[in-house]
Amino acid sequence: MTLSREDQILAFLQKTGWATAKRWRLAGDASFRKYDRLEGLKGRAVLMDAPPLREDVRPFIRIARHLHRLGFSVPAILAEDQVAGLLLLEDLGDDTYTRLLSAGHDERKLYALAIDALISLHQVPRDQVIPEGVKTYDDHRLLEEVGRINVWYRPLIGAPELPERAWRSFEDIWRAILPKAWQVPTSLVLFDYHVDNLLGLFGRAGMKACGILDFQDAVAGPITYDLMSLLEDARRDIDASLVADMKARYLAAFPQLDRSAFATSWAVMAAQRHARVIGTFARLKLRDNKPAYLVHMPRLWRYMDQCLSDPALAALKSWFGAHMPVDLRTVPST
Repeated sequence: MTLSREDQILAFLQKTGWATAKRWRLAGDASFRKYDRLEGLKGRAVLMDAPPLREDVRPFIRIARHLHRLGFSVPAILAEDQVAGLLLLEDLGDDTYTRLLSAGHDERKLYALAIDALISLHQVPRDQVIPEGVKTYDDHRLLEEVGRINVWYRPLIGAPELPERAWRSFEDIWRAILPKAWQVPTSLVLFDYHVDNLLGLFGRAGMKACGILDFQDAVAGPITYDLMSLLEDARRDIDASLVADMKARYLAAFPQLDRSAFATSWAVMAAQRHARVIGTFARLKLRDNKPAYLVHMPRLWRYMDQCLSDPALAALKSWFGAHMPVDLRTVPST
């Protein structure tokens, strides 16, 4: 007989000695993962529930242990059942950047800690920072991701299906500009490096003061990606002066880095991420009935307009002007 999901969880907690602990929902996210907090005789822990037909916990385990070995503050894995998709994680607390910022915490201090953690990560030699089994952020994946803006966003706003010729030109343009993103060094890209996934751990020193929660989608890619993800956050507006200061803080740690190549790589990766996220948020609404993310669409389009102004993206800017003009860059009422 197949056990229900709840029975699987209870069996896992029994096996790991947490069966008598109090348990309550801590969070869910845009994926199919759910998180519960446990509190009992053994202290506190977090249960990750990642249904195996929807999620794979192995990448999380691999990257968590790798980052832990490198000295970063990530949740320690206390117990695991990879087949069932269940993990017990160290509880790093509730001080996410999102909550701290809402409570009026020093924004500059928080972002400086996050930038310094990335500096530390990118200072690790390439042959040591990218663990075995991590894939390169290759063109096939990059193109699939940007394609979501056509597959999901256009239906969301009721736009007509994109003609085949326009699809081909869209992909050809991306194939031409994506190599420009790789003119900077390659490192481990954590992929979703933003305020929802970072923690203030102020009792720890140095890079350990920035806790990192989400990294299972990590890939090998340009160093600009996580920086851009942090400073062009889909979820919140950040003052331009703070963005400039944080870029300068990062670049000061790498004086040999070509500034022009860095700026171009940033623009390409920004356009790629914003196109992906626009498409992903539309998919969450249409496929998964999660409309809450649509509130961020105007900000994402502002970011997109910003990066399309880079000369390296001139052809892409023209494509958007022809096939997704300003009047289509909207969000219907939900």
